[in-house]
Formats: sequence, structure tokens, C-alpha cells
Amino acid sequence: MSDKLTLHEASKQSGFGVRKLAFLIRSGFISAEVEGEMLLVTADELRRYASQPRRVVQKHHASYLKTLGPGLITGASDDDPSGIGTYSAVGSTYGLGLSWLAVYLLPMMIAVQETVARIGIVTQSGLARVVGRRYGKRVLYPLVLLLLIANTVNIGADIGAMAASMQLLVPIGFIWGVVGLTIAITALEILVPYHRYARILKWLTISLFAYIITGFLIRPDWGAVLRSLVVPRIELNVGFIAAMVAVMGTTITPYLFFWQASEEVEQELDEGEIGDFRASALTHEIREMRKDTYTGMALANVVFLFIIVTTAFVLHDNGITNVDSAQKAALALKPLAGNLASLLFTVGIFGVGLLAVPVLAGASAYAVAELFEWHEGLSERFSKAKGFYLVIAASMFAGMALNFIGINPIKALYYAAIVNGAIAPILMFFIFRIGRDKSVMGHFTSPRWVNVWGWIVTILMGGSAIALLVFAVLGK
Repeated sequence: MSDKLTLHEASKQSGFGVRKLAFLIRSGFISAEVEGEMLLVTADELRRYASQPRRVVQKHHASYLKTLGPGLITGASDDDPSGIGTYSAVGSTYGLGLSWLAVYLLPMMIAVQETVARIGIVTQSGLARVVGRRYGKRVLYPLVLLLLIANTVNIGADIGAMAASMQLLVPIGFIWGVVGLTIAITALEILVPYHRYARILKWLTISLFAYIITGFLIRPDWGAVLRSLVVPRIELNVGFIAAMVAVMGTTITPYLFFWQASEEVEQELDEGEIGDFRASALTHEIREMRKDTYTGMALANVVFLFIIVTTAFVLHDNGITNVDSAQKAALALKPLAGNLASLLFTVGIFGVGLLAVPVLAGASAYAVAELFEWHEGLSERFSKAKGFYLVIAASMFAGMALNFIGINPIKALYYAAIVNGAIAPILMFFIFRIGRDKSVMGHFTSPRWVNVWGWIVTILMGGSAIALLVFAVLGK
């Protein structure tokens, strides 16, 4: 028994993280056994694995990289051009009036993303496939259709915002910018494995810190910020309710549900190799998933708050309350930061857009492929997953076409967020039912606190969407 190690002990001895050890065990690269509720690995087995040729170990490491960071990448993608545009519009219009959502939505975001990640890890299936198995495809068809509509609008709005931001620094026509970006992003997503692509692009998410830095540079009244976070402000009129729905829709957004669930299982694993120690391995993997998810969601909301703070004090307090273009936002910041303002806005929109647009298209492709039981996966070649990649291409070019009908990019982003805010509660109704369903999740159902916050956010977003419709009909 002395040479048998728990995963945490094996992690210290081998230098591998717990999640990587779980991956190596689940993949059959390292043998393990169960005693009671503990998963044990012998010291001899660790030495055997470490003694393999370097190229073999490196290959396993490359495979493992596919499983890293779904939560962090999801959080970064949450602050996509839709999010940046929506937060900027809300901050300029209502000042700090909606900043409290950055705090109050955090446990709700965590509850949603932990549940979808847990579903992916436990079932080894994407969200669409799980919903279809549990509730039938007749339920799934309208859900996937709604997802496609929301994602296509979001893709079009994001590409439009990226093209508009390019114009701040590069003398290029808007149409040429939209077409060029669409072709380039589509080609990269199809021809380059996304996980390699994401490792490069996620460095661009550092651009989000520009908003945090700017928030400190403007020296806001932090006392006013703190008061706005503690005491929620609510106005019963169509504009304010629409802003709430837009913020919630761009923060807790449907494409992230499908994306994270699928990314948790985007790996070539043979469930037969998991054997009797599947439960023990899953316990450790869920713990690691939580750290990843919490980090990603916290980062997303910190950036959300600082964008609100910056636009509230710089734009709203200077009488600029109608940000309807990328140029207006950059020019409004220019007196504070000079030419750097244009660069900050452009890099923020452009950098996260390059990361988020493929995530949007990928989420649509996962959902459709699972609905029709096609071969799927961004790690697969086009020849093996044609339907999957054709959905990506169709989503991209349909989104591109939306920019040719004269919709302002920032307004399109705002409306896309409202659409997401109306769709999300429908999806969450099924997500949280599945998360507590023992016939699907076995012993790994969502904990009570996750379920409580989950139903709170489902009711809150559903109620807000209904209130928006009622106020719009009544003309208030």
C-alpha cells in the first residue's frame, strides 16, 4: 500500500496537474485502480510512464492541451464585441445604473456554466445531444433553431463591429472589411485546428485589460461605484428593462452553454477504458473544472464592470448618452487618453472578436451536428466532418450578409443581446432540469446551491424578457 498514491500525491510526485493525470488515466495512458472511493496510482506506474520515449509523452501532452481552459476561454469569449458594445451603450446611457449586475450576475453565471460543463464531463456528450436524448428531438429542433438565429445575429454584429473598429486605424471600406474578416476567420477555423488557433488568439484577450487600466486612469469616484454595486437601481420603463435584458443576454448567453459543454468533451476518449474508476476520475475532473470556470466567469465580470465604470464617468458624465458607433466611443475617450483611446477600443473589439466569432460559429455547428448525429469536432479534418464545418461556413456568411442591409453595428450588437436574453431562459429550463436528473447524471448531479442560483437566474431572465414585451406593447 505504501507505493500507492492518491491523485494529489501522484500529482506532487510526477509534477503533472490533477486534471492531466485524470486525462491520462481516462485515456488509458496510465493504469489506476480504485480502493473504496479513492483512485490510486502506483509509484512504479508513474515511473513506467515517465520512462517512455519523449516523443510519446509529448504527444499525450499535445492531446491534453485540447482539454485545458474551456472555462477560461468561455469567460474571455463572453466579453465579445457584443458584450463590449452593449456595456458601452448601457454605461453611456444609464451611467452606473446597471453596474450592480456585474456582482449579482456572477453566481448565476457560475451556476449556468458549471452545470453545462458538468453535463459535458459526466455524459461525454454535447448539450444538444443530451437534451435530445432526455426530452426528444421535437424539443431540440426549436431550441437549435433559436440558437442558430441568435448566433447568426451575434456573428454578423460582431463582424460588423470588428470592421468598424478597423476603420479607426486602417483606411478600408466597411464592406471590404466585413468580407475580408469573414473569409479569413472562416478559413482559419476550418483549416487550422481551433485549439492551436485559440492558444495564439487567447493572448489577444489581454486587450481586455485595457478597459481595466483605463478604469483606473480616469480616477472615478470609487465611493459612487461601491454604492451602485450594493444598492440595485431599477426603473420600470421599456428602455431600462431592455437594457437589463441586453446586459443579461450578453453576459449569460446561449452560445456559451453549448460551447463549454462540447469543449469539455472535445477529446478522443474511449469510455470503455475508463472502467471501474470512472466515478473517481470524474470527481477530480469536476473539481478542476470548477477552478477553471470560476476564473473565467470572474474575469468576464470584472471586465464588464470596468467597461461600465469607464463609459459612465467618461461618456455619460460628459453628456454623451447615445453611443451608436465605434467611432463615437473612441472619439469620446480621446480627450482622456489621446490617440490611445482609439487603439484601446479597436484592440478590445478586434482582439476578442477574433476569439469569440469562431466560438459562436462553433457552438452552432456543435448543436446542429448533434441534432442530426453528424461527425463533429474542431479537431477533425474537413473531410471527416463536412456537415459540421459547412454549418460554420454558413453561419459566418449569413452573419456577413446581415451587415449589407444597413444596420448600425453597435445597435445590432445591442439587439442581439436582447435576443439572447429572451432565448437563454428557455435553454436554462432544460439545462437545470438535466443537471439534477439522476437518470442522466448519476451520482454527479449539480449541488443544491448551483440549482438554487440556476433557477433564480432562469426566473429573473425569463421575467425580464416578459416584462420587456409587456412594456413594449403598452408603450411605456
